Amino acid sequence: MSDLSYFGRTVKYLVICSLTACMFSLPFQHAFADAQRGKQLFQQNCAQCHNPLRDATGPALYGKENEVPGGRKWIYNWVHNSAAVIASGDKYAVNLFNQWNHVQMPPFPQLSTQDIDDILDYVKQVGDEAKQAAAAPAAGGQQTTTAAPASNNNLLYGIITLVLAIVALILLQVNRSLNRMANEKEGIETPEPVPFYRNKTYIAIVSVVLFLMAGYFLTNAAVNIGRQQNYEPTQPIFYSHRVHAGINQINCLYCHAGAEKSRHAMIPSQNICMNCHMAINSYSGPQLYTPEGKPVDGTAEIQKLYYYAGWDPKQRKYVNAGHPIQWVKIHNLPDFVYFSHEQHVAVGKIQCQICHGPIQNMDVVYQYSDLSMGWCVNCHRTTKVHFTDNAYYSNIFMKYHEELKEGKIDSVTEAMLGGTDCQRCHY
Repeated sequence: MSDLSYFGRTVKYLVICSLTACMFSLPFQHAFADAQRGKQLFQQNCAQCHNPLRDATGPALYGKENEVPGGRKWIYNWVHNSAAVIASGDKYAVNLFNQWNHVQMPPFPQLSTQDIDDILDYVKQVGDEAKQAAAAPAAGGQQTTTAAPASNNNLLYGIITLVLAIVALILLQVNRSLNRMANEKEGIETPEPVPFYRNKTYIAIVSVVLFLMAGYFLTNAAVNIGRQQNYEPTQPIFYSHRVHAGINQINCLYCHAGAEKSRHAMIPSQNICMNCHMAINSYSGPQLYTPEGKPVDGTAEIQKLYYYAGWDPKQRKYVNAGHPIQWVKIHNLPDFVYFSHEQHVAVGKIQCQICHGPIQNMDVVYQYSDLSMGWCVNCHRTTKVHFTDNAYYSNIFMKYHEELKEGKIDSVTEAMLGGTDCQRCHY
C-alpha cells in the first residue's frame, strides 16, 4: 500500500470524526454548560419566587443544598412535589412551610434530576462569585457584593461547530486530491468527481436531516396547538394581584367565591370590588408598572371602576346602572376537557399557586402553567391526596383506608383514585 493511499485513508477517518463532531456538538452542548443551562432553567421556573442570594417570595437558594437534611435527593423530592414532602411529616419541610406562611411551592414534575442539578450548579456559581467579589477589595477601598453574571458559552460552541465544519470540508478536498495523486502514481484512471448537487450520498444525508428537522418542528408545533402559556393580555382595568392578594392579604376566595363550590372560580362582579372601594378612592401603594415598564396611575384605575359600577364618589351613591367590565379570559381549556375548581380546592385542598403560580406577586396576571394533559397527569401521579382527614373520602375507597391502617401503603395519590382515567376529564 502506498504512503499516499495510507495518508488518504487517515484523512478519510479524520473527516468522519469531524463530521460526527459537527453533528453532535450543538444538540448536546448543554451537557458541557451545566451552569449556563441552569441559569436558563432558573429564569424560566424559579426566578419569580426565588433569588440565589436573598429572600424573596421564597427563601434564598444559595447554601440550601448543604442545609436540607437529605442533600440533593431531598431537593429532588421537594421540587417535584413539595406537598408530598410536607404531608410525609418531614420536620424540615414542615418548618419551612410554616416559616413561609403556609404557601406551598408549586410542583415541577417536568424538571428532571439533571435539570435540578443544573439549577443548583448555577445557584452555587452565583453565590460563590458573590462571596469572592465581597472578599476582594474594590476600588477606593470599598467592597462589592455584586455577583458577576454567568458566562454564556453558546457563541463559543457555535464558533467551534463552524470551525469543525470548515475543517471537515477542507479535509474532504484534501482526501480527494490525495486519492487522485495516488491513482495517478499507480496508473489508475481517476473518474471525474460527481458534483455536490448530484451526489447521491450527499442528497440522501441532506434529505434525512431535513426530514428529521421538519418532523421535530412539526411535532412541537402540533403539541403546542391550543396552549397559551405566558399569555398576558391587557385588561380594561389595571388590577394588581400583588397589591390585593400580596400586600393587602385579601383571600383569593373573597373575590373568586365560586372556587370552593362550583366548576368555575368566577370573575368577581363590580359590587365585590365596591365593597372596599366605596371607601378607598385613591391609591397610595408602591408604584405600579405595565409589563412594558410604563408607570400606572392607580387612582385613575379606581376611577375606571367607578365608571363601570355607575358610582359617583362625590355624591357617594350609584347614579346609573353602570356597564359590565369586559375582562379578557386568560386560562382557557378546550371544550372537550372537564375541570372543576370545587373538586381541586374543596376536596383536593389545592392552593391557587399550584396551578396559577405566584399570583400574589403578579401585577398583570399571565398563564403560569401550560395546562397541558401531561402537566395535569403528572400532578395526579405525584400529588398525595388528603385522604384520611377528608370527609369526602370517609365512606368511599375503603380498600385504601384499610391498607393505610395496616401499613401496606403510606399514602394515596390521585392516580390511585382514577385520576389518570381518560373519562375523568374527557366526556
